[in-house]
Amino acid sequence: MNDVYDNNVRFLPLLKFLDKHKKTITAVIVVTLSISAYFIISSQIDKKNHENAAIIYNDWLIELSIEEPDLEKLDSMLEELLQNYKSTGYTQIALLSKANLDAKNKNFDEALENFTNLINLTDGFNGNKIFNKMARVSAARIEVSNGKFDEALELIQKYSASETNAYIHELTGDILAKKGNIKLAESQYELASGKYNDQASKSIIAMKIAGLENLSE
Repeated sequence: MNDVYDNNVRFLPLLKFLDKHKKTITAVIVVTLSISAYFIISSQIDKKNHENAAIIYNDWLIELSIEEPDLEKLDSMLEELLQNYKSTGYTQIALLSKANLDAKNKNFDEALENFTNLINLTDGFNGNKIFNKMARVSAARIEVSNGKFDEALELIQKYSASETNAYIHELTGDILAKKGNIKLAESQYELASGKYNDQASKSIIAMKIAGLENLSE
């Protein structure tokens, strides 16, 4: 009997604490359960979305593998991926391949639109940096062909303003040369030359620098 009494006395402070803060404790429990349920449901939705996107992408690959694919059918599948599954990697890969196909077919407006969509999807800290860089460089090349040099520079500025690969420095130099910014172009060409490992590329850069000297005369 004394043991029962001692146990009740021992737990009395805890019972008083629970009674005093029962609303707060209940709220914490409800919030915790809600968060857990949210993550479980979100995980299930993400899994289902990836499964659905994979089905569409598989059909996309089949159509793309045809010698003369139905472009309207590809556009329709791409639109469905963008509308419903844009956070999946399947959508990013489809955008990249469709943009490259458009560029190959000289549909540059459509290619630029798809590259821009890919840039928007892969921007940010958690974005796909490889796809983002590829899309920016490709979009910049299209803008250069359209004579929109400022727009092209803006697309690759986040890379050309810092240490990056040789080709982006070379492309930046090409754009700056077209704008008549000789000194800045030369600086980018020199960075490119320092990063290229093959002599052929270095020779091309040397010729471009020599061409700048002719422009400045």
